Amino acid sequence: MHFTAPILNIPMSDHAKIQTAVRAGNLMPSAAVNLETWLLAGLPTWAQQSMTELVDRSEWRELNDRFYRYLEFGTGGMRGRTIGVVTAKAETGSLSANGSPEHAGVGCNLLNDFTLLRATIGLHRYVCRHLAQRQSTARPKIVIAHDVRYFSRHFCELAASAWTQLGGDAVIFESPRSTPQLSFTVRWLGAHCGVVITASHNPPHDNGYKAYFGDGAQVTPPHDQGIIAEVNAVPLAATRAFLKADISRVTTLGADADAAYLTVAAQAMIDPALTRRAKLTVVYTNIHGVGAISTVPLLEAAGVKVTTVPDQLAFDPKFPTVKSANPENAEALSHAISLAEKGGHDAVMATDPDSDRMGVAVRTRTGGMQILTGNQVGALFADYRIGKYKELGWIPREGSSAAALVKTFVTSPLQDAVGKKHGVKVINTLTGFKWIAAKIRGYEEKLIAAMGAGFAYDATPFRERARLLQQHSTFYLFGTEESYGYLPNDFLRDKDGNAACLMFAELCAAVKTRGLTMSEYLDELYLHCGFFLEGVINIYYEGATGAAKIKAILDDYRANPPTAFGAVTVTKFQDFGREKFYDADGEQIPAQDLYLVTLSNRYSFAARGSGTEPKMKFYLFAQEKVKSEADLSVAKAKAQATLDSLKTLIEADARRRAGT
Repeated sequence: MHFTAPILNIPMSDHAKIQTAVRAGNLMPSAAVNLETWLLAGLPTWAQQSMTELVDRSEWRELNDRFYRYLEFGTGGMRGRTIGVVTAKAETGSLSANGSPEHAGVGCNLLNDFTLLRATIGLHRYVCRHLAQRQSTARPKIVIAHDVRYFSRHFCELAASAWTQLGGDAVIFESPRSTPQLSFTVRWLGAHCGVVITASHNPPHDNGYKAYFGDGAQVTPPHDQGIIAEVNAVPLAATRAFLKADISRVTTLGADADAAYLTVAAQAMIDPALTRRAKLTVVYTNIHGVGAISTVPLLEAAGVKVTTVPDQLAFDPKFPTVKSANPENAEALSHAISLAEKGGHDAVMATDPDSDRMGVAVRTRTGGMQILTGNQVGALFADYRIGKYKELGWIPREGSSAAALVKTFVTSPLQDAVGKKHGVKVINTLTGFKWIAAKIRGYEEKLIAAMGAGFAYDATPFRERARLLQQHSTFYLFGTEESYGYLPNDFLRDKDGNAACLMFAELCAAVKTRGLTMSEYLDELYLHCGFFLEGVINIYYEGATGAAKIKAILDDYRANPPTAFGAVTVTKFQDFGREKFYDADGEQIPAQDLYLVTLSNRYSFAARGSGTEPKMKFYLFAQEKVKSEADLSVAKAKAQATLDSLKTLIEADARRRAGT
């Protein structure tokens, strides 16, 4: 399907306005170059009209944000706006039933038909090159899933259409599906790669393009850099041949794909009998996203009585009942908590729009509902699951160096303490679940090498696989990151909100059976490991000027590391972008702009730019020694007060470095 519109010249009036805006300092030179390139690219009439309209209206700030750079295809894909802050009439067109504009916004820094097609063409070229290097004659096969966001289905079909026109095989789902199901399905079908169209929990105006390789994990070195190079080499003009979607040669998956995923997700439970005995009742919300497709049947099959939140159950890209569809935010759980308080339910669970993250609230001893953080849930999961594996004889009672808990550096050190308590290996990785998945892949490859080429890893029963991994490699016990991501086992290779809900149901049932509340179980951990408290600072900087401010903070931290925050001095500054670090397996950690800062009071924090949102993030970690129950309340109060003071000082220092 070829687009045959003529290549147009830029009207002199538009060219003059653009150059005048540059001279006046209203339009960045890079934005002007990219804007004129797009005006000359022969794009569809509506796209030309949109750009011309914004120029005629002197919407220079909007044009800067849209054109100052090409939307970066990073090491995991792309994420950004599909709808501009300011829109053009030709983009808006006839609004659809869900309020969606007719077209995604035009611009090289937006996710739209053109930037998505560049990504798809580049990914196809890389996969073909990868297959050729391995002397494979297979046709490149991709699985594409999508969430409920604006343009998600359109982008899914457009990418699948382009892939088939390029000579590959494309497989899609009949309707929205979760990110973890995409990860599983890539492995299940033996595809060479996968893509999920999602911006996870970002605001409604965003969407994303997340790339996976044949192991079902997001791409890591060397594939990430190879794909990035191919995407960057695709000229804008190359997209014109694929602008009309034709899915006549695309395969659509049926019910068997859902059943296969649900079968493996159900194995997140270690002791399935617990939830039935405990007669657990929960309120679950999908916050207008895809989660209910898998989470509700998983919970119900486990004997959990599930109440959904009626006004959040339907798909809705506006996410109208919440300020943010992010289960990390308390407000996103408020509707579910209200239902739980009225109904006397044991717990609340919520998943984000693509159902790879889970947030929870639990009933306290006094009858109210308490929200737990991702760090707390991860620590509770780790302690319960490792203990259960010991109880069932999956790992030795004394622990094993051939069994690993895998977490990120920015996840609570309480989990390191839990690993030490159980005598298992703790692996710290860079931020992003792909690095946890990379560790699992390494353990898998080591076992396959030991067993021989004919060994069928995925077909080997999980219990037997656990035994063999401990004998020849490392058994992955559990993986977690502070941002509410959890993965129970190695059947798929990304965080799984659906399976996490099932894991949490089992955890709630175990705690309920003991006659405890979740807070009391958490206090048991603190009494054994010490008290740990976490905090986070998010400093948002939107658009072109915002990106420069985030870079300024990162660069200044490297050039001028902090030495003190008030009376608390810095005792260690670790720069992961310049120094070499190794994990507990002895493997070198890739370079990244991540800083770990240790303070004289034994507290610490990490600093990095977010890879998914326009913000600078600081992760703060407090810890206090606890010898008795009487010490615990004192430790909690001291940690909170100290952390609050440090947050103020660290944020003020960061804003100074950014020049704000």
